[in-house]
Amino acid sequence: MQVFQKLAPFTISTYCVILLPLVGCSFHQEVNQSVSHKSIRHDFHKLSPQMTSDVAIHGFLLWVSLGFLMPLAILAIRMSRREEPRSKRLKVFFYLHVFVQILSALLATVGAVLSFKKLENSFTNSHQRLGLALYGAIWVQALIGFFRPKRGKKERSLWYFVHWMLGTMISLCGIINIYTGLKAYSNKTSRSTTLWTILFTAEVLFIAFFYLFQDKWEYIQKQGVVLDNAPITVSNQQIPEGIYQKELQPEPCGKRSRLIKNLFD
Repeated sequence: MQVFQKLAPFTISTYCVILLPLVGCSFHQEVNQSVSHKSIRHDFHKLSPQMTSDVAIHGFLLWVSLGFLMPLAILAIRMSRREEPRSKRLKVFFYLHVFVQILSALLATVGAVLSFKKLENSFTNSHQRLGLALYGAIWVQALIGFFRPKRGKKERSLWYFVHWMLGTMISLCGIINIYTGLKAYSNKTSRSTTLWTILFTAEVLFIAFFYLFQDKWEYIQKQGVVLDNAPITVSNQQIPEGIYQKELQPEPCGKRSRLIKNLFD
């Protein structure tokens, strides 16, 4: 019970950091829907070639960071669960997870700085608000990872749940925000992003398939293999019937009488 009491503030704050920026988006977008549709045709004329290039670089950085590196880091730590404790492969997967997550956070930071300095950020749409929440959540997640309690402590279970929950939400919301960013780029520049949307969807599906498939791969391989070296148990071991007959066969009366006679002599 005490664990859940400690867990409640972390969970509530996690959901607030991710979801609160989206609360007022639908109302604001409905109010300005007619105005935005009228001005879409004129927005791409206002974007200079430099601005268009900055938007493309921003999108590429966030695609690599949230759309590829972060899911890759999750896959690495997921695959480490199959390794033996204190093995070299376990350490490789762990440090790969740490390195890729740090690289992902740095690229996201560069994309955020580029957005704040060179792009128009009014934070009146879901893409910009969700992006702002993700920038903060990424570094909160990094700090949580650095302050990892040692295995065996009571705080380890709470830390693992918060780290796993926040990381999963960041990854999912990051993928959603990449889709909204592609749509915003298409509206701003009047360029088709269908090809990029298809490529990103294919990447997400592949990562999701590999995430679900890699746990069962070893199990699937064993289905068509006869395990000759399986340990022999009493249930499948064939024991000759003569052994049981010899153990259950009563001793002759002559042997018993001689034994009793020897005891009293």
